[in-house]
Amino acid sequence: MNTTTTKGTPLMTTATGGGTAASDAAAAYQRLRGHLAYLKLNAAIEALPGLLDAARDGQLTVLDALDQLMGTEAAATEARKLGSRLRWAALPAPWRLQDYDFSAQPGADEHLIRELATLRFIDEAANVVFIGPPGVGKTMLSVALARAAAEAGHKALFTTCEDMTRRLRRAIAEHRFASSPRFYTTPRLLVIDEVGYRILDEESRSLLFEVINARYLKGSIITTSHVGIASWAERLGDPMLAAAALDRLLHRGVIVAIDGPSYRMRAHQQRADTLRTATATPGARP
Repeated sequence: MNTTTTKGTPLMTTATGGGTAASDAAAAYQRLRGHLAYLKLNAAIEALPGLLDAARDGQLTVLDALDQLMGTEAAATEARKLGSRLRWAALPAPWRLQDYDFSAQPGADEHLIRELATLRFIDEAANVVFIGPPGVGKTMLSVALARAAAEAGHKALFTTCEDMTRRLRRAIAEHRFASSPRFYTTPRLLVIDEVGYRILDEESRSLLFEVINARYLKGSIITTSHVGIASWAERLGDPMLAAAALDRLLHRGVIVAIDGPSYRMRAHQQRADTLRTATATPGARP
């Protein structure tokens, strides 16, 4: 008895002259591919031939093959969704928490920051206020937390205070402000970088407060600022508004104060030291 097998179509071993079974299996294979294509399950289509071969050769049961087929598609779908969330988040760099050198920044509370990385604060609609001088890693940590949130399935968005207020002011000028705040109020996590970097005018500080107020008890905010809480009244230009904004941020919030050397200055010093060492070596090129 001779047998005939076709790649990618399991259980197609038939006696010579029994081409009907092979033909039926090939037709079933094409229908299956057609169903997957109709459902736009492209990853499953690519994985299908190899899984069918494994099932035909007895390496996988039919149930295991189906499990792997749908698992492949599920993984591809999640990867696409994560890519979409990361693009929407507009993160300025692909930083993760492991990129932050706690040993070189003793002023950062590692235990507290790792607790924040569990993202429980998002479930509680709580806020995080990073405060510290330039270069200590406030933005890096806020981006790392936002990335972790996106990877956990949350919608996150990064913006600077200046860019957010500028966009909202433009929306007012173009008579489309009614829908614009939703861009900043719908994400589960909103990062507002560089609060207080510039002194805000009356309209800008009112818009900043409107976003903070709209998210109060509904969605989490991470802010970074190089000035202490006591200086917010001066930087926002309105003591009453600053007090109201801080009241909402800190009601369910935590202040993460970082006081230490600048990452950027340390990197600059390391490059300078490397250059001096190289130029001092006999025979080294200048």
